[in-house]
Amino acid sequence: MKHTLAHQLDALSAWRRALDRRVRALAHFMAENELVDAAAGPVIDALQRKLAADKLVLACVAEVSRGKSELLNAIFFADTGRRVLPATPGRTTMCPVELQFHAGQPPELALLPIDTRLGAGPSLAELRAQPEAWQRLSLDPHNPDGLAEALMLVTQTRRVSTVQAEALGFWNDSRPEDNPPRLADGSVEVPAWRHALINYPHALLQRGLVVIDTPGLNAVGAEPELTLGLLPAAHAIVFLLAADTGVSRSDLAIWSEHLGEEALERFVVLNKTDTLADPLSAPPAVAAQLDAQRRSIAQTLDMPLQRIYPLSARDALAARIAGDEQALHRSGLPALEDALAQQLLPRQRELLARATAATLAALRLAASRRLGDRRRHNAEQMLELRGLRGKSSAKVKALLARLDAEIGDFERCSSRLSALRVVHQRQLQKALGALSSDVLRSEVAAMRAAMAATPLHLGARKPFVTLCTRLRAALGAARSQADEIQQMLDASYHQLNAEFGFAFTSASAPQLEGFAAELALIEGSYGRYLGPLQAWRLAGSSFMEQFQRMLLSKLRVVFENAAGEIEQWSRSASAQIEQQLRERRRAFTHRHEALQRIQSASGELEQRIAEVEQQDKRLAGLQWRLDSLAEQVLAEAQATPGAAPVEPTGAAPAEPAERLRSSAH
Repeated sequence: MKHTLAHQLDALSAWRRALDRRVRALAHFMAENELVDAAAGPVIDALQRKLAADKLVLACVAEVSRGKSELLNAIFFADTGRRVLPATPGRTTMCPVELQFHAGQPPELALLPIDTRLGAGPSLAELRAQPEAWQRLSLDPHNPDGLAEALMLVTQTRRVSTVQAEALGFWNDSRPEDNPPRLADGSVEVPAWRHALINYPHALLQRGLVVIDTPGLNAVGAEPELTLGLLPAAHAIVFLLAADTGVSRSDLAIWSEHLGEEALERFVVLNKTDTLADPLSAPPAVAAQLDAQRRSIAQTLDMPLQRIYPLSARDALAARIAGDEQALHRSGLPALEDALAQQLLPRQRELLARATAATLAALRLAASRRLGDRRRHNAEQMLELRGLRGKSSAKVKALLARLDAEIGDFERCSSRLSALRVVHQRQLQKALGALSSDVLRSEVAAMRAAMAATPLHLGARKPFVTLCTRLRAALGAARSQADEIQQMLDASYHQLNAEFGFAFTSASAPQLEGFAAELALIEGSYGRYLGPLQAWRLAGSSFMEQFQRMLLSKLRVVFENAAGEIEQWSRSASAQIEQQLRERRRAFTHRHEALQRIQSASGELEQRIAEVEQQDKRLAGLQWRLDSLAEQVLAEAQATPGAAPVEPTGAAPAEPAERLRSSAH
């Protein structure tokens, strides 16, 4: 059966590769012709990493018994001819499960024991890099029965005392409604595993799709790294409801506590529509009932009606196993898959296209400026040489003397440039100091101390809000300092350009608004766990320790990226000075050598004029090629994935020098 999502993933992957090839060609051309400085390297590398990061993370979230596993069976395992993930009554996935594919690893199930959550042990992110912490079981994709038996392990539980359950985050005396039922011996059942990774060679997973299956409200709330790390990092959330229950209280709790942010790309699935079939009701009446339920859900969750997808995962699985296209269409699953392909993937492409266009604009401007400087020096030399036609050797000697004076003035400006660098570095360190790891650790430590001083963490939100306010102020201080650097550079560049003929330009200082927005998202997502209703979670030392550790990790990423952007901007400014100094010295050397040759041999003049003309023609050709390659990158970035490839433009045609010169300007 044709799979729209697979087709769109293929198209997106092909588009990424084609765009990456264009970017590489442009980067190679600029490096080969010395059109970029060392500061441009990290910028190009960062863009290429974005283009290569082809994973698309989809998280399935729901309360227990809403049909998540059956939905995944219908999408990923129908080709085995049976139900593989446990989806029958009484068989519930007990831990978060990630479906993915890594070509360098064999098909396997990796299970992380639940005991790794005890105390202040390593985080889930850290444990991913510790293979010895996981229990592994090989999977045979060609043995459906063995595959299903192996994946039953994700339903395993352990019997523990209530004290152990509390230490693991599954028991709290202040919230008895969320506690698992006591067994006859007083023990309770908790998940045997903290996390599961399934490496499986399905066509969609091989194309870069990663699916996170969450195990329900209790585990979602008990695992901080799931709610604070994995879910916010997902590209899209699929939230499942059941047609026979609608939006229950627990469903609404998951939505409001974990998924209510508009920043998340969300799709709501109304599963189990087959349960609405009623032999005593006509099909139009059943359809009207389903439509009314969709409208009610859209209003309750404040979601657009078109984002509510009714389907029957059970019917979809049966239809795919039977190869029945009509039954599959009636199940409603293709509509969801089409929506993911048509709405989610284009947004990912758009974000990449914007990043490419922004990087390209900066690189193109820097390269064009460098070519412009070279052509300006060439033009000055051409005027000088043409003015020597028919002149005496005394005239050449006078020009040499004037050139020596220019070189002397140029060398004298180096002390001013050295002073400029010192001031620049001092101001840069002040800007970066506001975003340093030491400052961040100090602020988080102050928050921790304030939280610890509050009884039962009931006042934990206030120190957290204070922390976020102070961190916003730190971002603001860094931005203000960057603005001061820009003002200083603007004034210095203006003076140096006027006195010494440089062509320094200062780019706008980084705005940092994006990092402030990230900080606001962190404040919103983490802050919801610090209200009075969540105090019972914070009372557990394990949850609080993980909460604070993950918070520091998230904040560190924001501050390091902000500092990196300021540092990259600063390096570009410094590199511009070094580049123009090298170009000026090179131009002086060429002019001096040319005049000396002309002074010693009269026939050198016309030869040198011809050389300079040829050099100008070559520079014009480089500008033409730069523009051509840049336009190809832009055209590829704006192309629709799956469309005909952008035709490459050939080498610059042999044209008169005057036409090439005009095209360069």
